[in-house]
Amino acid sequence: MKFRGKIVDVACLNHFTRVITTISKLTKMCVLRLTPDNLFFVLSGKVANGGVSMWCELPQANFFDEYQMEGVSSEANEICLEVTPENLSRALKTVQNAKAVKVKLTKKHCPCLTIAAELPTLSSISRVVTHDVPVDVIARRLWHEFKEPSMPDFDVSIYLPPLKTMKNIVDKMKNLSNFLVIEANLSGEMNMKIETDLVSVTTHFKDLGNPPWGDDASQDSGPSQSRDPDIMAQARVDIRKLQQFLMGQQVNPSKAMCNIVHQRVVHLILLHEDVSLQYFIPAVA
Repeated sequence: MKFRGKIVDVACLNHFTRVITTISKLTKMCVLRLTPDNLFFVLSGKVANGGVSMWCELPQANFFDEYQMEGVSSEANEICLEVTPENLSRALKTVQNAKAVKVKLTKKHCPCLTIAAELPTLSSISRVVTHDVPVDVIARRLWHEFKEPSMPDFDVSIYLPPLKTMKNIVDKMKNLSNFLVIEANLSGEMNMKIETDLVSVTTHFKDLGNPPWGDDASQDSGPSQSRDPDIMAQARVDIRKLQQFLMGQQVNPSKAMCNIVHQRVVHLILLHEDVSLQYFIPAVA
């Protein structure tokens, strides 16, 4: 197994760092899956994660000027590593003004992602800063746990309001309840509401629009096609998990969408040119 990459463009380095920082806000540990064309950051929806799962996809060519990898074998040309994204984020934040940053899979006292940055200098002597980020290599027999999650057969898909607005609302609602109900319909309306013995609060959004999944939708003329556009699909979720998602956003997505499987799951999708981030929050009874 071999992996090495090099980022020279400062804008690419900054963008890559923002993506890693976003992921570090969503999870303490995740799997970095390296393939010849893409990098994937994956969190599988285990009970230990509260059922939350995540899938973030980055085309390597949009970030790296040089990228070489050899997987475990020619027919399984991938590398899967368990990483702590916060450690990766910290290392990258310290080298934002570097002339070039190299990332390499190395074997020190344990497997590491070694980040070596060539820093600008006034003299002819070059300065190189190196960070070793420990990783665990994941055995091939476990790879099946880290495949792309299938698009759920959602009842409603809707564009989200500005994430900052959602965050401000969720921050206030969190003081009143541990759970929040998200509901939406095919008329571009979405509500966020909490209900307790003492208080009931609802925030209404309208004219958000519904993504034109058409024939590409997972249900392929399933429930959404014949569904009454005014009927709400809803899911009750742990408000902390939604807050965590909204707090971490540094990607500035060009599109943000929400798919709801009635009373089962909230599937959040952020798209930004070269990055896609999917986040699944299971519903609670």
